[in-house]
Amino acid sequence: MTITNRSSKTPQAPGRFRLPDIPEREPDEVTQYDQLFHRGLSNSLRVHLGNYDTTLVGADHWIAPEADFDRRRARYPDLLVAFGVDPEAYRASNGYIVSEQGKAPDFVLEVASESTGEVDVGPKRDYYESLGILEYWRFDETGEHHGAKLAGDVLVEGRYEPIEIEELAGGVLQGYSRALNLNLRWEDGRLVFRDPGTGKPITTLESERQGRIQAEARADTAEARASSEREARIQAEARARELEEELRWLRGVEGGSP
Repeated sequence: MTITNRSSKTPQAPGRFRLPDIPEREPDEVTQYDQLFHRGLSNSLRVHLGNYDTTLVGADHWIAPEADFDRRRARYPDLLVAFGVDPEAYRASNGYIVSEQGKAPDFVLEVASESTGEVDVGPKRDYYESLGILEYWRFDETGEHHGAKLAGDVLVEGRYEPIEIEELAGGVLQGYSRALNLNLRWEDGRLVFRDPGTGKPITTLESERQGRIQAEARADTAEARASSEREARIQAEARARELEEELRWLRGVEGGSP
């Protein structure tokens, strides 16, 4: 894999340390795009969590303990969430520097692919644990690369312990993220974030689009119903006028008879 040359980027402010770009991704890592970005799930999570000034939802950037960056050891997650941090510093540094932010991220997630599966369950888990990242989640569409379709760890006294994953009806798998206050689900090979309070998925581009389609269908139905009612009313009024004309004619005939 090749490393993008930092010097090819826009010049940085004098004295400002920036992490290098991550390596080019392997072709099979399209699973990350499919699960997190194709349906707008990562952005939907950012919108759901809110507090843009202090809440960071990031992806595809290194996490390093300090500015003294060791690329041989550092890792970059498919999804990162950190509360009470400086998103602008993250962008300026081209990644997450724990010493700069004053804390480790609260949540990271990796999406499985053949080329990354072993690293996700081994070296990455150890690295995230050493940084003190509160929760580390793994999602595997097939379960072939992580050994499980959905798994999570939570930091307890400096060590990761498994988060309980329950199996629901229809083969759905679910685990609760205390860091996000959301349920993570494996549903028919798709990653879904659900609000435990409502039981509904967080709003995504896909659900918004579906909602608009349904709203338009309801509007069309309502308009068709209103149009039908208007037509029925017009016909009823026309019939009433006809009856009135007939009644006047009959009265005229009766009044003019000997």
